[in-house]
Amino acid sequence: MHCRTVQTGRAPGITEETIHRAVVAHLERRARPGVVWWHVPNGEARGPGLGGKLRALGTRAGMPDLMLLAAGRFHCLELKREGGRVSPAQRAMLGELEAGGAAVAIAFGLDDALAQLSRWALMR
Repeated sequence: MHCRTVQTGRAPGITEETIHRAVVAHLERRARPGVVWWHVPNGEARGPGLGGKLRALGTRAGMPDLMLLAAGRFHCLELKREGGRVSPAQRAMLGELEAGGAAVAIAFGLDDALAQLSRWALMR
């Protein structure tokens, strides 16, 4: 798998959720026209009944935080705080997505995430 995993950023105390919210705010203001993006809310705790139902409907572990589609190209971005770790399920899913033709990356911190979106030419 060819994931970018260089750690950058200046605020190790910032949570992944804070980074995620900031990236979404940037996308809302700066995404290029034609970029479609979304988040699959897999990460919250759920009871066994709902968890089983979601698995039966196709929910899979390790989905990246943001998925983006532009000009026929699918991009998957996993967001981590500085010093954060990628789980085995996340690495496996990113590998599957890459094998299926998606551009995949792991970003450590807000600066890294915004730089990746710019490298993919998804931001103005």
